[in-house]
Amino acid sequence: MTTPMPVLNERAIRRYRLVAVVSCLALILLSLAWERWLAPIRPGGSWLMLKALPLLLPLPGLLKGKRYAYQWSSLLILLYLCEGLVRATSDTGLSQMLGAVETILSTTFFVSVLAFCYATRPSLTNPALKRTRKKR
Repeated sequence: MTTPMPVLNERAIRRYRLVAVVSCLALILLSLAWERWLAPIRPGGSWLMLKALPLLLPLPGLLKGKRYAYQWSSLLILLYLCEGLVRATSDTGLSQMLGAVETILSTTFFVSVLAFCYATRPSLTNPALKRTRKKR
């Protein structure tokens, strides 16, 4: 006989949401500051700071706790993870450290989004969120 997994409480789900939103906001601020003031490609800033715009798209859904926004933002964040890894390993100086910070923030966002999606999935192991099927 198998024991069903315990239903996660709302506190854990709120914690996952908070970590995801905070790390997304931190990534937006980091992207803007990085390309404008901290270590821009050109003196005075560059157009590369527009890379923060795609992170604004899932933000309303993340704030409202919409599961679909969490799901597709987990795919979007992989671009920022790749950029952080590349710049952390290929750049030098401050840009290298900022790449490492971007990698950490992206990983934090990705893990918290996966945890949120896992905790809120409709399945037999989480009866409170069980999906109802329409009979034809």
